[in-house]
Amino acid sequence: MPAFAHLHLHSEYSLVDSTIRIPELVKRCVQQGQPAVAITDQNNLFALVKFYKAAEGAGIKPIAGADLLLADGDEAPTRLTVLCRDRDGYLSLSRLLTRAWMEGHRTDGVVVRPQWLQDENTGLFVLAGRNSEAGRLAAAGKHELAEQWLAQLQQATGERLFLELTRTAREGEDAFNAFALHAASRRGVPVIATNDARFLDQDGFEAHEARVCIATGRVLDDPKRPKDFTNEQYVKSSEQMSELFADVPDAIDNAIALATRCNLELRLGTYFLPAFPVPDDETLDSWIRVQSREGLTKRLEKAPIAAGHTRESYFERLDVELDVIVKMGFPGYFLIVADFINWAKDHGIPVGPGRGSGAGSLVAWALGITDLDPIPYDLLFERFLNPERVSMPDFDIDFCMDRRDEVIDYVAAKYGRDRVSQIITYGTMAAKAVVRDSGRVLGHPYGFVDGIAKLIPNTLGICLDDALGESDASKKNPELSSVELMQRMQSEDDVRDLLTLARDLEDLTRNAGKHAGGVVIAPSPLSDFCPLFAEHDIEGRGKNPVTQFDKDDVESIGLVKFDFLGLRTLTIIDWAVKAINARR
Repeated sequence: MPAFAHLHLHSEYSLVDSTIRIPELVKRCVQQGQPAVAITDQNNLFALVKFYKAAEGAGIKPIAGADLLLADGDEAPTRLTVLCRDRDGYLSLSRLLTRAWMEGHRTDGVVVRPQWLQDENTGLFVLAGRNSEAGRLAAAGKHELAEQWLAQLQQATGERLFLELTRTAREGEDAFNAFALHAASRRGVPVIATNDARFLDQDGFEAHEARVCIATGRVLDDPKRPKDFTNEQYVKSSEQMSELFADVPDAIDNAIALATRCNLELRLGTYFLPAFPVPDDETLDSWIRVQSREGLTKRLEKAPIAAGHTRESYFERLDVELDVIVKMGFPGYFLIVADFINWAKDHGIPVGPGRGSGAGSLVAWALGITDLDPIPYDLLFERFLNPERVSMPDFDIDFCMDRRDEVIDYVAAKYGRDRVSQIITYGTMAAKAVVRDSGRVLGHPYGFVDGIAKLIPNTLGICLDDALGESDASKKNPELSSVELMQRMQSEDDVRDLLTLARDLEDLTRNAGKHAGGVVIAPSPLSDFCPLFAEHDIEGRGKNPVTQFDKDDVESIGLVKFDFLGLRTLTIIDWAVKAINARR
């Protein structure tokens, strides 16, 4: 039986139309003996790093890609699926997605302009299926126009264009497949089989439909609800796919052949700091020593030397710390942090004195990063930076909440606005919220659903298995469970159905937001590392961009995170000081 690889598949990170969790997907591929799999989420690469690590760890080849929505104006968007052949393809896709989120906003989401794809497709394989412009034209019987469109795309992509065949019992599939097979022979474009997968197993269709309803504000039994999916769109085995396309074996062979041509390797574990400007006759290593010694000299002119210590012992400790910092390659990090902190202080922006393990660094005190001499308190530098445990240093820096954005703006102006960004976070469907969402899409009255949700204990991080007494944690701590909820689960069909659906959806990624304080500064445009995601302003332009990778994933690909934490306490103290001075 020939092998197969799913090359068109949405994960939960599409946010609107999939219930596929990455660990379960990878496990399924291993079980089914499928050597590779692609995740092609809608207009994003949110899942890429997590997917890459999980797949590589299980011996499955991860293939990066995305479903792109394309439109020139306000017309309904069409779709193309793109897969990264290599790093060039990844960079092309990263730039396309960044441009979509910064320039392609519409009232119904974001789109890629077709011309952008014409101009930026190096290293990308393109799959045109029933939802492409060719599919739309073929469905309308305009086969000649559909072939003209294919010819234009083929001219731009060459041998990297494929016609995607699906057999999931959706409207228009048979018509497009017939057109595609005819066009493939006429134009020499290979056909490829996919299942456009949105859920793991066939019995996951109802939960998938509920997820779609949650995203679109519909209810499951609404007769006017668009039925865009079928129960066939699950992660089928190689045998099932081969049987489904027994009359077009090339479509199966081409899928596995294309998978072998996709060879993106992410550069994980190497850090990339922006270039910090130093005098022409200095290096980063020498400049941090110069700045630290000058800074410590100024500090000791005003601050008392700790009991039992001498000026010489302070400088000895400074040299020890500097040797570690230089050896580990982090002078640039310290100089960057010191620069924006001292800029903030020079501009009257309140900055915290230092907290966390970073307060144990004498170099940090000398450079003005912290305002605490660590020596009188026996604070250890090794807790902050240890050559035996190589990881990026991480200063937690508090700024006045009202003026924190001024500091971020300074950094963006200094290093380049296309190189500085805040970091994305993802919201998930937590226990109480998913019960309320599930109840709504099932059409239950608000009071009924609210009553069920309120039976879940108000414990941080609680899950439905805890509340139903079925988790190990609840067996050790009975206070996590709700006796009444368990009883109603057993005795009431409506409650059982609601909670069963809610458990299927619980913890799925629901939305994207912004990290409270994380900022990355890259040595080149951020799209060289990862695509950006953005809200839009009233004119439809992207604003407040964030990385499409979360804080763990941006660090995995080598971007360095700086914490710009807004602290209300500093703001209130600043108000109080100004009020007092105004009365003097």
